Amino acid sequence: MQHRDHLAWPFFAPAHADLAARLDDWAAEHVAHVHTGDADADCRALVRILGAHGWLSHAVAGTVHGGAAETIDTRTICLLRETLARHNGLADFAFAMQGLGSGAISLDGSPEQRARYLPRVACGEAIAAFALSEPDSGSDVAAMQCGAVLDGDAYVLNGEKTWISNGGIADFYVVFARTGEAAGARGITAFVVDAETPGLTIAERIDVIAPHPLARLQFSDCRIPVSQRLGEAGGGFKVAMRTLDVFRTSVAAAALGFARRALQESLERATTRRMFGGVLADFQLTQAKLADMAMQVDSAALLTYRAAWQRDQGRNVTSEAAMAKYVATEGAQRVIDAAVQLWGGMGVVQEVPVERLYREIRALRIYEGASEVQQLIIARELLKSYAAISSATNA
Repeated sequence: MQHRDHLAWPFFAPAHADLAARLDDWAAEHVAHVHTGDADADCRALVRILGAHGWLSHAVAGTVHGGAAETIDTRTICLLRETLARHNGLADFAFAMQGLGSGAISLDGSPEQRARYLPRVACGEAIAAFALSEPDSGSDVAAMQCGAVLDGDAYVLNGEKTWISNGGIADFYVVFARTGEAAGARGITAFVVDAETPGLTIAERIDVIAPHPLARLQFSDCRIPVSQRLGEAGGGFKVAMRTLDVFRTSVAAAALGFARRALQESLERATTRRMFGGVLADFQLTQAKLADMAMQVDSAALLTYRAAWQRDQGRNVTSEAAMAKYVATEGAQRVIDAAVQLWGGMGVVQEVPVERLYREIRALRIYEGASEVQQLIIARELLKSYAAISSATNA
């Protein structure tokens, strides 16, 4: 399947297909080769490029604040992430984090907060970050320990956050902290914290297998004005979940982009690699592998864009987004592993495309809800639906 064929599916409007095709051509020229080995510098450069050419406008809401539309369109976000991921994994990361890092401001920010931050995000002037995870609070957000205490006209923030993407290069962080209005998730509040705020330090830079800006943040008596609170006190968990709801399906789209690139590289290798008087593609074992890869790609694409379409229709997509993320990320891992195998020894040479993809895909099976968490979500929603149907039938 050609990488643009799915744009004719009924999930999309003509504007979606036009946007994706334009980005595909643009990305091949502008971002495909931005790869110097300095992740911080590359990420900054990519944010500026994406902002200058208008692509970041799709990651924020409100035309008055530089957004492409009044609300964030999930299908557009997914198409952009899929396309960027196919060309350059760090370009996808740069785009996604501008959206995720500012998403809570788009959704729940005050007029003043939106006016202050969103235009700078949309043009690539300011780099955003989303600070939710902690050393003992990843999938279990309610176990959060980072705390904020109201003191006059400010909150005093203490604690730490870790695995924070764009940590160390961000201009501001959307930070979630326990404020104690109630037990568990109902006692968490969201804040916008500027990077230069006294008491906020970068405690550690974290190096991972696919380099990108990542850090552990430390807050020590960090005073945050009440005006920097996002939404109501104690409403932070809902802010976080609403933000993740917008962008979770796009993680599946990024995995899909990686898988499409791996399949493309595999087809090129299989049809040009001379072997035993023919080419690699002549062998039935190779053909079977390519067929499996194509089926993984199309399965992921169908689930991803079903979830994106449903969300844009205003429907709840808790289960559909979880299915898309699970199938797309797990499937992409299998597709890329198969691609490395088809490339043989060259497949594990540093910076060969399939080797880079092998490192890029692994984290997607963990962040924004690990695969095991997605399975739990799917099962929970399935059982809830079954119980409701059974109750109605027996009434």
